[in-house]
Parts: sequence; C-alpha cells; structure tokens
Amino acid sequence: MNSKKIVLVSAAALFFFSTVSFAKPEVIQIKGSDTMVNLGQAWAEEFMNKNPQTSLAVTGGGSGTGIAALINGTTQIAQCSREMKPEEKDEVTKSTGKSVKEIKVALDALAVIVNPGNPVSELSIDQLSAIFTGKVKNWKELGGADAPILVLSRERNSGTHVYFLEHVLRKGNAKGPEEFASSVLMMPSSQAIAQEVLRSRSAIGYLGLGYVTKAHKAIGVKKNAGDPAVSPSIETAQNATYPISRPLYLYIAGEPEGGVKTFIDFVLSPAGQEIVRAMDFVPLTQ
Repeated sequence: MNSKKIVLVSAAALFFFSTVSFAKPEVIQIKGSDTMVNLGQAWAEEFMNKNPQTSLAVTGGGSGTGIAALINGTTQIAQCSREMKPEEKDEVTKSTGKSVKEIKVALDALAVIVNPGNPVSELSIDQLSAIFTGKVKNWKELGGADAPILVLSRERNSGTHVYFLEHVLRKGNAKGPEEFASSVLMMPSSQAIAQEVLRSRSAIGYLGLGYVTKAHKAIGVKKNAGDPAVSPSIETAQNATYPISRPLYLYIAGEPEGGVKTFIDFVLSPAGQEIVRAMDFVPLTQ
C-alpha cells in the first residue's frame, strides 16, 4: 500500500472513530404530571443506564403543563394523570400536523389522607364531595373532633385535580355543577399536601398512592354509604374495588420513533412495570 492510500485510510478511520466518539446523544424531553414525575425519573434513570446514547430530561408542573408543552412542541412526551380532552388533541394536531398517540402505562389509586391523630377512618364518596364542595365544614359532622376541616387540593393545572373534581366532587358526572369550595387551599404539589396533612391535625387532602408514607393515614373509601370501605393499595386498584382508581398515560404526537419508541417499549416491558410497582404505583398486569 502506498503512502497516499495509507493517508486516505487513516483519515477515514479518524472520521469514523470521531463520529462514534463525539456523536451527540438523542435528547428527549418528558414533561407533565407531578403525580408521575418521580416514576418518570425512575424510568429515565434505569433506561439511560441501558441506553447511554439517549438522554432523558423529566420535569413536572402538572398534566396541563405537559399537554401545553406537547402542543407547542417543547416536549416529545407528556406525562398525564388524566385523559387528554378532545380539544387538546385537536390543538396538538393543528400545531404539529400529527394525531395524538395515547399510551396507558400504569394505574394509580388516588388516596385520601388525614392526620394520624384524626379518629375518622372511612368516608363515602358523597361525604368526600360534601367536604370538598364546602357543604360539610366540621369534623364533628363526620364523627370526628369539633374542629373546622382544613381542605387541601392540587391546583387546577393538575390532572389529579381534574380527576378528583370529576370522579369525587361530581361523582362521575364530568359536566356536573359541583366545584371546589373557595375555602379549599390549592397546593402546588402532591408533596406539599403530604407535608401539610402531617403538620395539621384537621387537614384532609388527596394524592397518588406513591406519595403516601407510613406517617400518613389513608382512609377507607366507600363508593356508596352502605358499601364496605376499601383502602387504597396496589391490589385494590388492580381488582377495581377501590373507588378512586385511575390510569396514568404518556402522550406523544404521531407514532413513536427512535429513542421515544425505545423508551415507551421499556416502560411497557416487565422491567419498566417492575419500576411501577417499586414506586408504589400499580402495574398494568399482575
């Protein structure tokens, strides 16, 4: 081989190795549900360990934030603790030219929590609706102490807020007239609700099962007044006996491709679903 060929081969080899070594990783933005943000980060950490060529950035802000980001093109994946509304899907299609793809990735039991010092251990959906709409204002009306009820909710941008409004306050009638009372404190995160319930003996709030700790008291919920109370758990969410259970979703614009598809496949795999269980959410299958 003459020197000219050697130079050419060396240059080609240098180009190949520099391309392999310095190729930028694919960066995927995942935004949305605060309920799902810890789950999303756990998925992302394990996924990047196995796929170092892909970088995932997971942030919260609420399901509405993730949907808005999907509409304006600043995220590839929106994490949502509620279904996207038809008009939101239309906005995505209008802005991206692609239809929305919905992927159910887990289940969640939405726990209602009170301070451990509160003697009330179970409530019906009707009673919860009365509490959060302001019709019942004192714990003594529910068999508790003579103390005003401090009612906590997620803010309106939260998918958890929307789900609780439609399925608890409005008892499954999404277009019902019931609204949160003006006295309800709108909290910025599930963690804020968890902390305030531990601080205040008269507080009540709701959050995803993954945020409930041994320090909290999760009350049993009765679908109807005469029904037995059911506590939130992985088992009661899977068998649909707990009245406030819901699916969790990922949404994308168009069909998944590249790193997005690989990530979604991982989330739905046994390894991804084991992370769901480890984070105290509910896997899609036993």
